[in-house]
Amino acid sequence: MSSNETDVRDEKPQFVLPLVVRIEKAEPPARTDALETAARAVLTILADERAHGDGEWAQAMTDWQDARIRKVVRRARGSEWRRAEALPGITVTGEAAEVRVFPPVPLDGWPKELAKLQVSGTDLEDPAAPGAPRPGAAVLWLNPDLDMSAGKAMAQAGHGAQLAWWEMAEADRKAWREAGFPLAVRTADPARWAELTTSGLPVVRDAGFTEIAPGSCTVVSEFPVLLSNGD
Repeated sequence: MSSNETDVRDEKPQFVLPLVVRIEKAEPPARTDALETAARAVLTILADERAHGDGEWAQAMTDWQDARIRKVVRRARGSEWRRAEALPGITVTGEAAEVRVFPPVPLDGWPKELAKLQVSGTDLEDPAAPGAPRPGAAVLWLNPDLDMSAGKAMAQAGHGAQLAWWEMAEADRKAWREAGFPLAVRTADPARWAELTTSGLPVVRDAGFTEIAPGSCTVVSEFPVLLSNGD
């Protein structure tokens, strides 16, 4: 993106895509499960009919994508989660993780039920190292040199999924959606990361609002292998 394009985006009203992850004290989700579920939640709202044409979320989605593409992940449990679920949005589930995505809101105009939720406290762990991605899945590769909270990494995985969605042909989007958006989030090893960042694949560069330096490469999106021709 050129500096002029960046300036134009900065001059527009700024919106944010809210995501809320359910983290109960007794049974928090695994980190990778939460990251993958957040990425699929972003794809789900991008593909939802309410986000297009005359849909009820279409204008908000357009306004959000015309400005900087911001996502913020907050956490909820118990009654907080139930209040969040009562708001318009989509809940996406993973193996155990639950993430609810909401239509974009103005940067300073969060619904009160979401504004009071905490951003911190999303430090999740994997009980075991995640296995190899399943064949055909998109892979969102994380930068091995960055230390991000789970909430920050969830937002970055969502960015990576969105860049892949934008880059795909419509037939491939349809096939990916119909397959349930198969994807994996994995941390690349250093040698692989160096290859990925020069491969021509979509790269997420963080704006530097939280946790990491501006311009940091956080995610590279490797496309899924799909049979969009019906074979």
